[in-house]
This record gives sequence, C-alpha cells and structure tokens, in this order.
Amino acid sequence: MLQKKIQEVMKNGKIAIVSPSGAIDEKYIDGAVAQFAVWGFEVIVTPHARGRYGRYSATVKERTDDLQWVINQKDIIAILCARGGYGAVQIVDKIDFSPLKKYPKHLIGFSDITVFHSALLRLHIPSVHGIMAKHLTENAPNEIPVEMLRQILLGKKPSYRIPSHELNRNGAAQGILTGGNLSVLYGLRGTKYDIKPRGKILFLEDLSEKPYHIDRMMNNLKLGGILENLSGLIIGQFTDIEEDDSMFKTVYEIISDAVSEYDYPVCFNFPAGHVKNNLPLIFGVKHELIVNEREIFLR
Repeated sequence: MLQKKIQEVMKNGKIAIVSPSGAIDEKYIDGAVAQFAVWGFEVIVTPHARGRYGRYSATVKERTDDLQWVINQKDIIAILCARGGYGAVQIVDKIDFSPLKKYPKHLIGFSDITVFHSALLRLHIPSVHGIMAKHLTENAPNEIPVEMLRQILLGKKPSYRIPSHELNRNGAAQGILTGGNLSVLYGLRGTKYDIKPRGKILFLEDLSEKPYHIDRMMNNLKLGGILENLSGLIIGQFTDIEEDDSMFKTVYEIISDAVSEYDYPVCFNFPAGHVKNNLPLIFGVKHELIVNEREIFLR
C-alpha cells in the first residue's frame, strides 16, 4: 500500500520552482528541472523565476504572486526555492501560507529561505532546509544531499549519524527542529517570526560573517532568552569566514562559550549549510538528538 502511494506521488506530483529572493543564473534552473525530470516529476517554473530585477529575481509583487500561486495549487507537492540571496523578508508578510494545511507540500531551500521556514513553523507546517537549484545542477545524482532530498520527496524522514567533535556536549534531547541561517534569524528578532525556543532543537549555519558579528548575534540570542530555553543545539557549517585572532576564540568556540552554562546536548560541525555536502533537514517536526563521545545521531 505504501509503495503504491509513493508511486502515485511520483506519477502525479508536480514540483514548482520559484525565485522568491535573489536572481539566479538560468542554467541552474535548467539543471534542477532536468534532475526532477529524471526522478519522474513534472516541473513548473513560475513566470518570474528566471527573471532579474536588480539583485532580485523580480519586483516584490511579482515574487509574491509567483509564490502565492504555487502555494495555492492542489497538485503541486513541492516548492523548490531556486536560490537564497536576499528578498524573502520583503514578501513574507504578504504571503498567505494557510493553503499549505489543505494542500500540503514541501517548501525547500536554505540561507535567505530561513525567513519562510520561520513563518511556516509559526503555523506548525513542516518545511525542508535543503539544497536548491545550484546543488541539484552541480552535485552528482548519487551524492548524499541529492539522494536524501529525493527520499524526502518520497515521504521518508531521514536519519543522520555523524562523527563527534571536540566541542560537543553529550546528552539526549527531543524537540521540534527549527532554525537556519543565523544572520537571517537575527534579522527576525522582535518580529512575529522570532524563535520560540521551548521544546525546540535549534540548527544554525552562516556564511561570510566576521567572528565579532557572530559573537554579537549569539549574545543577542543569549540575552533574549533564546539559548537558555532550547532542548538542543546543532551547529552546522560556518563557511567563508576568516578567523580573527584578536577575538582569542574560533567561531565554534564563540558559540560554545555562549551556551556553556546550559545542560542540553550540543553538536558541532553538522554537515549542512553553504557547502556542497549540505544535508537536507526537515524543520517543524519532532526529532531526537543524541550526542555521545563517538558520534551524533539525529532522527
């Protein structure tokens, strides 16, 4: 019965590609379309997904209209955000996400797409922090992030087993997985999309930030009561960051110190973020995090 349902999804499900933030090179949209076609999906590319309007793919209204249209469609089972960049915060309060409760579909993306993950969590709607068009074009089909995304589209919840890290804090926790890009989450502080930490396992990653900026953001989360009320913390990849010797700490050490007084499990160096090996994570559903001296389990 389950396999029959999966086959029906593969046969009838459609995937839409939208660009709700930055403009993207069309070759990456073409690559994503080709990969989804290999998996048996019909792909719809929204009217402005290939566009360019300054740094954005389109105007605020055009980006809003594209995303709202795919949310409203009954036969679309997934929405791939073509890229991040910047712009999601300009349209998030103009989108009605409630049709996703009637017509469930995966919204997939990371980086600037953290804005939408935060909005969906508020409505108790799951979403996928995962690879976008560039990864689908450049990564081989048998690479783990690509295959894991395919499995998610087939309705399977992934599990993860990764090596330990010297800064990890051992323990076990259960909670709703949420988070995303630290800078984007920082930009949502004080809004209705802000983190509500109780019962949450928080995932964080970032790109091209100065270490003292990361220190400022982590202290903001601490002073705001976010860090003390978490169930667990997963630190992903902080990439293209030049360590600052004058801080006397590495970026990971800055984060470790920010949560040193709490007793929940903490995992460092999780393979997700602005890297090729960007493992997809399902936000908005309960996970179990186990951190021990040898390895980390997330399931």
